[in-house]
Amino acid sequence: MSKTLVPIFTDQLSHGLSSLSVSEPDETIILMMEVRRETDDVPHHRAKLVFRFSAMRHFAKALRKEGWTVEYVELTDPDNTQTYTDEVKRALSRHEISQIRVCEPSVYRLLERVEAWEEELETPVSITFDDRFIATKEEFANWAEGRKQFRMEYFYREMRRKTGLLMEGDKPEGGQWNYDKDNRKPAKADMDFPEPLKSPPDDITQAVIEMVEEEFDTRLGRLDGFFWAVTREGALEALEYFLDHGLPRFGDYQDAMIGGESFLFHSLLSPYLNIGLLGPLEICRAVETRYLAGDAPINAAEGYIRQIIGWREYVRGIYWLEMPDYISRNHFKATRALPDFYWTGETEMNCLSQAIGQTLNHAYAHHIKRLMITGNFALLIGADPHAVHEWYLAVYLDAYEWVELPNTLGMSQFGDGGLLGSKPYASSGAYINRMSDYCSSCKYKVKERIGEEACPFNSLYWDFLARNEDVLKGNHRLAMPYRNLDKMKPETRKDLMTQADKVLKGLEGREAKDYL
Repeated sequence: MSKTLVPIFTDQLSHGLSSLSVSEPDETIILMMEVRRETDDVPHHRAKLVFRFSAMRHFAKALRKEGWTVEYVELTDPDNTQTYTDEVKRALSRHEISQIRVCEPSVYRLLERVEAWEEELETPVSITFDDRFIATKEEFANWAEGRKQFRMEYFYREMRRKTGLLMEGDKPEGGQWNYDKDNRKPAKADMDFPEPLKSPPDDITQAVIEMVEEEFDTRLGRLDGFFWAVTREGALEALEYFLDHGLPRFGDYQDAMIGGESFLFHSLLSPYLNIGLLGPLEICRAVETRYLAGDAPINAAEGYIRQIIGWREYVRGIYWLEMPDYISRNHFKATRALPDFYWTGETEMNCLSQAIGQTLNHAYAHHIKRLMITGNFALLIGADPHAVHEWYLAVYLDAYEWVELPNTLGMSQFGDGGLLGSKPYASSGAYINRMSDYCSSCKYKVKERIGEEACPFNSLYWDFLARNEDVLKGNHRLAMPYRNLDKMKPETRKDLMTQADKVLKGLEGREAKDYL
């Protein structure tokens, strides 16, 4: 009896996956694959590889318990061809297959490959709609049509109306759509931050850790202390833990940074959401329920929901609307290589050492550390946005191209020239000092702009504005800093540019390729 082959990719670990929901267990062979094509596209953090492979193996185990036939190709299988296409071809040779059914991939490159399978493999292929998102690609394209500029806030309001989340009829709960102004409080080191919920590695995860240590011994990232959940049950426990311990104070301190504290009140749920173990509405409904029960303030609930149904959906819409050329955009024509400390964490700039250090330890850093520390510095020095994109894709547990690329190239590096965001997210050391305690224990002095002890962010900020004046001065959101630049005495401006040049020359050294 011929059967349907259902390949399931790394980020499709959802029991309600559309390709499964229209299939019958006794008529289906599920194919799951660990392949080098996906581990080596960028030098992925070792904890990221452990998380993905262990979650996949646990998902395969759960499917078998439900009665599905699952063929699982491990990375070290001697017969593994190390590409999805060739593994599907091998499966076709082993079985009598009448058709291939696959949920649409989340990444443009992979969708192109799947769309070529029918002709290449001479087997009918049906691609099912990925219904794990709130907005379809078509909905976003219709929303974007005719707009001169895209702004997340207006798209987010449409998603609120569509889902009914935090709505009172046609009006937003509390009378405001957005409570972001209430979410910028600096935290204090003596606050009681909850420890992340830890899921000790079981035998499956431990076997994956040992495999990754052997196969990727030169890759970045620590594996001792790996604590991430790798099952649906573990992800649900992590959700409840956040609702109990993080959500009530998440809103107030979501932009804060504290030395030695990696997690604060953040949920740590994005890896589970992006791999498919949790769903966006599932999380948002749970957050809304806590708000309605009086267990969390509205600025926390709204701020968290906005990240998921607003920003996450928005960047996905832009990704599919603008690919494939989006990945090559470079508005500032920036070409500088990333400094070596992005791969080692070894720098005397405390903010960067903290943000990169925790990234190497946990494959995680919250959004402000990504945007206003590592991303901000890369933007100010004129780093190649594609190199920055590849670094972010490599080092973060939750990074898949569809969500990471627009966030990095678009929002962080302004590589799309303002399509995604209204201004470059560039700042001097003053912002970092306001939102963290990093500066108080840094070698450099945040209030100094010139000299050996001056914070590098300060001169680099003014150099960035001066260097890109022709393309940025007309941006109304940068009117004030450009007025300040215009008012500077010529000698002050010259000193700042000279200081920035010294900083940039000091960064020259080993490139990222030396750490791959």
